[in-house]
Amino acid sequence: RFKAFAKFNLSLAVLGKREDGYHEVDTILQSISLADDLLCEPLPSREIVVECDAPGVPSGEANLAWKSVALLQESCRVEAGLRIRIEKRIPVQAGLGGGSADAACALAAADRIWGLGRSPAELEALAGRVGSDVAFFIEGGTRRCRGRGERTERLDPLPASKWLIIKPEWGLGTAEVYARVGT
Repeated sequence: RFKAFAKFNLSLAVLGKREDGYHEVDTILQSISLADDLLCEPLPSREIVVECDAPGVPSGEANLAWKSVALLQESCRVEAGLRIRIEKRIPVQAGLGGGSADAACALAAADRIWGLGRSPAELEALAGRVGSDVAFFIEGGTRRCRGRGERTERLDPLPASKWLIIKPEWGLGTAEVYARVGT
């Protein structure tokens, strides 16, 4: 059982659209205690299975957790597989990074279960290939993220504090939000 912790943005500057279609950002992200649970078990074949208890969250190859584990499996030539059951606690389309957190958590879990011993920097490099803010979730904490969000820099932790997060019934997808920025 592994925890995939959510985040929120303490600040976000969208600096313009890049040639690769992504937006250049400069943001400060903070891990929070809200977390999904990932139940992971090794499989003897190279099969990767991702299941989720939340409606609307993709299973299988469409899930970022699947993509991150497949990337690790391919890059390290692993002959084993992994079953991942995601128990969602992080609301979907809330800007809290649930899908990215699950992807980073699955990546680190696979590394540990398969006994690969990759460093956090190596895992961050792989995570940056999966999604823009996935690298942040490898170590979490308080970090400044730049580029697409994949370049992270550790900052001093925030003082202990409590936050109230209110999520309306409707949500906004990340791609939809960035499409509206228009720069």
